[in-house]
Amino acid sequence: MKKFALIIISFFVVIACQNKPQSNLNDMIAQKKIIAKQIDSLNKQLILLDKSIAKLDTTQSLQLVTTISLKPTIFKHFIAIQGFVGTDKNSIIKPEVSGTIKAVLVKESQHVNKGDALIKLDDTLIKDNIAEVKTQLALAVTTFNRQARLWEQKIGSEMQYLQAKANKESLDNKLATLKTQLSKSTITAPFSGTIDAIIPNVGELVSPVSPVIRLVNLDDVYVEADVSENYIGKIKKGDEAKVYFESLDKTFETKIAQVADFIDPNNRSFKVKIFINNQDQSLKPNLIATIKINDFTVNSAITLPSSIVQEDQKGNNFVYTLQQENKAYKVVKTLVVKGLSYNDYTYIQSGLTLNASVIEKGARGIKDGQIVSVLNQ
Repeated sequence: MKKFALIIISFFVVIACQNKPQSNLNDMIAQKKIIAKQIDSLNKQLILLDKSIAKLDTTQSLQLVTTISLKPTIFKHFIAIQGFVGTDKNSIIKPEVSGTIKAVLVKESQHVNKGDALIKLDDTLIKDNIAEVKTQLALAVTTFNRQARLWEQKIGSEMQYLQAKANKESLDNKLATLKTQLSKSTITAPFSGTIDAIIPNVGELVSPVSPVIRLVNLDDVYVEADVSENYIGKIKKGDEAKVYFESLDKTFETKIAQVADFIDPNNRSFKVKIFINNQDQSLKPNLIATIKINDFTVNSAITLPSSIVQEDQKGNNFVYTLQQENKAYKVVKTLVVKGLSYNDYTYIQSGLTLNASVIEKGARGIKDGQIVSVLNQ
């Protein structure tokens, strides 16, 4: 068809060249318009002839396409956010009393149980004080008992009795305080876990503000993440979640355990927490995780590969479907309303029924009304 059009153009050019040069520019422009109209008319006639030939020529090669059989499926959409591993049992242990470290009773990476002794502080001074107070208390008890008997016999003054009683009670309290300090000179594990770090050495002086041991229990950890406030109404406790650790190449399928009610004004987000069983101890505090949270689900949905959902110049989404006419298959441009997309599939909200034959392969090289050959029919 293009060759024929070029011949016609050449013919008119030759005729134009054989004529005398135009002295008037307007005449030349008018002649150009006439020739253009004639070419356009011939092209239209060629198009009509091609269509007529295509209908009559049964030997021409039709474009091959494949179709998709639609069936209802579960469509799930997930949002992906970044989170970090944490644990409620990750503690820096500090002594409750000041003292010099006498002995470190554990080693790093050692497992300990709740209540096990970890560090022993020098308790010599406290023991000496206890011995001294016990001696004073023994005398105070004897004095108090004597004054009590005299007071019962109306001998002696009330003041002497009260002074003896107060002295005894004061020494009782002092002894109890010293015994408490003595018990605190041994630093024990507040929970079962693993010794992650031992900070001071034997002989160093420590106080209640001095960190001495990091104790970690990784049996049960959680992943915490900040989620944009745009999802505040879409994410709730119990929603499905997938937690992926790239450094370990491990995925955990679990559920949202907690959804915060507070939106951080600094980053306009709220926190979600997911608990994970960590029996193999592979998850460590502050390990980065990618969390995929299910924020949208349709239990009976029509979905299509996202690659075959197209958009025309007017912004309408469409797919190509097949309409059988006698023994031929005709391409039909079908407008659809698409929803969310996930994992290269798009949820089709409307525009298709389950009995529709949607063109998959070959959809990019066809047009509305074209006759095609179906490979999988």
